Amino acid sequence: MPSDAVVHLIDDDEGVRQSLAFLLSTLGFAVRVYDSAVAFLNALPGVQPGCIVTDIRMPEVDGLELQRRLNTLQIKLPVIVMTGHADVPLAVKAMKAGAVDFLEKPFDDEALLSAIRMALDGHARNGRREAELADIQARLGALSGREREVLGGLVAGHPNKAIAYDLNISPRTVEVYRANVMTKMNAASLSDLVRMALVAGVASAS
Repeated sequence: MPSDAVVHLIDDDEGVRQSLAFLLSTLGFAVRVYDSAVAFLNALPGVQPGCIVTDIRMPEVDGLELQRRLNTLQIKLPVIVMTGHADVPLAVKAMKAGAVDFLEKPFDDEALLSAIRMALDGHARNGRREAELADIQARLGALSGREREVLGGLVAGHPNKAIAYDLNISPRTVEVYRANVMTKMNAASLSDLVRMALVAGVASAS
């Protein structure tokens, strides 16, 4: 979905910046790259509309702190965070702070493109929010009590082992419940599941 919107790519890894910028450029997107969140914040006065794709783990200002600062500055650019598996709890926090999606590394090209399309389609998506909310609530209603508890742990960013400990069940049983939740909620990924839970106002486990 190439457009006039700019993808602002923030990552302190030069190899990642170059490969993702090349991919997006070949698909017709305008891309601006920044080697740190600080560099992006310094460029804010002249930043063009679009979306932000940022790593979660960076020196000085990480992706979560960047999201908080953008909120404080009332910058409305949609944010997509990239994260390693161990940093999923941070990515969940970023979504709670307003990020539209997160991608677990390594992710494929289509996952990135899908997230960017969703971010740039924000205005149209807002118009569908009410119908989406009713649909999500209907899916939530189909979950068992235990499945809701597992969902709460996932929304909190807890790994399966921690959820198993909290609920006094085995990690394998959590995997089964997690798979059931993903199926019943028709979630394409963990970030999709977290997004739906946040839209519906599902409280996370502490």
